[in-house]
Amino acid sequence: MPSAKPLKRPTQARAKFTVQAIYDSYVRIWQRDGWSRLTTRAVALEAGVAIGTLYDYFPSKQALHSGYVRYCIEQLLEAIDEQAVKPTAIAWTLRVQRMVRTLAGVDSHLPWFHPDMLELETLVAEPKHQRRVYEDLLGAWQRVIDAATDLPVKPDAATLEALHLSVWGGRRYAMLVQLEPARMEDWASCMEQLCLRTLEGPSGSAG
Repeated sequence: MPSAKPLKRPTQARAKFTVQAIYDSYVRIWQRDGWSRLTTRAVALEAGVAIGTLYDYFPSKQALHSGYVRYCIEQLLEAIDEQAVKPTAIAWTLRVQRMVRTLAGVDSHLPWFHPDMLELETLVAEPKHQRRVYEDLLGAWQRVIDAATDLPVKPDAATLEALHLSVWGGRRYAMLVQLEPARMEDWASCMEQLCLRTLEGPSGSAG
């Protein structure tokens, strides 16, 4: 049975371009035809790459899905670093707002993710993989807080983890029930305020 894990990561520019084309084609076919009609051969044809080239990276469509999910998480972490960690001379409140909106999935520039992809997790992700993603996202919270030198009081680890669980767990459940975009926006705005008020402490005035 073909592996449900990607075989390797692209390292050179040409390989990265090829894998990006494969991911883009994967998304287009999923959006057009759904998971059940998606095949590695169809993805290779749409991406304009040889099927053997696709198999060099993804020996099955489950492996392709696993690679795409990993790509989504990496893009999410990169977006948080670019928007909420690296900028200088921005208020801590803006850092937190940017991070929460990114994690909430309401910014359209992030890779596309379909609610049905949650159902495939048991096929492609072991508990240790889930744990790694959890820790990576929790680490992003810590990087944002470390960058927020104007934050009046640094939160403890338990508070950060509670906020992380609230935002990420809420997003996953909202996807599961396929919450409408307008309600997702309302939820994300409420999460922004919840996080700001928690982090500002009892005497703050964020928001």
